[in-house]
Order: sequence, then C-alpha cells, then structure tokens
Amino acid sequence: MGRNGGETRVKNGGGDSRDLAVWGALATFADLSKRNKMNHEEINALAESMRRRAAEVLDASGIARIWREAGCRVNIVGSLRMGLLAAHRDIDLHVYSAGVTTAGSFAVMARVAADQHVTEIRCINGLATDEHCIAWHVTFRADDGLDWQIDIIHIEEGTRYDGYFERMADRILEVMTPARRDTILRLKFETPADRGYHGVEYYEAVIADGVTTLADLDRWVAAHRASPPYYWIP
Repeated sequence: MGRNGGETRVKNGGGDSRDLAVWGALATFADLSKRNKMNHEEINALAESMRRRAAEVLDASGIARIWREAGCRVNIVGSLRMGLLAAHRDIDLHVYSAGVTTAGSFAVMARVAADQHVTEIRCINGLATDEHCIAWHVTFRADDGLDWQIDIIHIEEGTRYDGYFERMADRILEVMTPARRDTILRLKFETPADRGYHGVEYYEAVIADGVTTLADLDRWVAAHRASPPYYWIP
C-alpha cells in the first residue's frame, strides 16, 4: 500500500541507512545458499531465527506501543505474520484509526523519530487515493548495527483495506502446505538482494502457478510486472 501520493523523507544522523556492507552480506548469503543447497531443516531454522529476531527488534523499537498509545489498532501483517520472513529484515504493521489526518499521523511519528535508533523515515501520503492511508517507512538500526525496515501503514478505519491484508495473510496460511512453505523460503533465501521481489510475488508464484526454481520465478515476476498491479488473495 501507499504506492500513490506524495513522499516526504527525514533522516537522523548515522550515515546512509542502506548500508553497503549489510546489503553486500545479504548478496553473499544468497550466493552461499545456492552453492550449499540448504536442506529443509536449515531453511526453517534460519526462518525461525529471523522471526524471533524480528519480534525482538519490533519490541525494542517501541513502534507498535507508540501507535497503540495513540489509540490505534495495530496488526502485524506480511511475512512476519505468516512466519515466512527470510533474508530481508522487514517488518510490516497496519494501524487503524478513525479520522486519519496528516497532522495526527505526523504527531505519532514524531515520537518514533525521537529514538536515536531511527535513522530514516519516509512518508507517502495516500489519503486522497482509494487506499485512504499514510505509509511510513522507517529504518531502525538495531543494537547489533543491522538495519531493519519497519513499514507502518496508517489506514482509515472502515475503508476498503481495513483488515484486507490480514485476511490475505490468513488465507495464504490456510492453503499453505509444508512443500509450498519450503519452496517459498528457499526461493527467498536464493534470490539475490538486488532483485527487490515482493513477498506476495513469491506466494502467488508458488501457490497459484507452481513455481519452484529461481529462474522460473524471475520469468514469472517479469511477466506479471508487465501487467497492471493488483492485490492477490488465493
């Protein structure tokens, strides 16, 4: 969400949040995963380690707590909700309130920005679109020096996308099988860091179209990105 509208960006100190060493490590990790052909146990152990670490980072950031204290309903969505977090350090939150305004949303994010671990915040204002939201993209530098992207989508309560992506995630879990889960996680770990594929592209490619290899995924993504964007639910 938050694909439309104007963007605002604010940075704290601490240098470029897209640290080249971090991205280089991810690229090396992807290459190693292909050479070593990680097995089922290794893939799932890595995914579980990422899930636990993401929960620790989210708790340390205090971001969910800050939005709840502002009176918002806060839900985890995306890969973390589904236990499918892999090589990318991303956490997705959808927060809901009535009468969303830029002033109110910025006021909440001012509390988030006060944390020295927050090195960058980007804002995309989609209130005038059919998504009725303000998208916040936060770079949070954890105590180990690694950057996490925490995406917060502030959505007008009762509009079209209230609960939509929670239902999407829950429906994906309903149709998930151990084989599909292993394939999705393996492809995520195998994908070079510079591909920029979205989680839902893995899920649709594997679940709807039976994709099992990185080469097939590359072709699938290229074909689907040539079509108008849409939100997929199995």
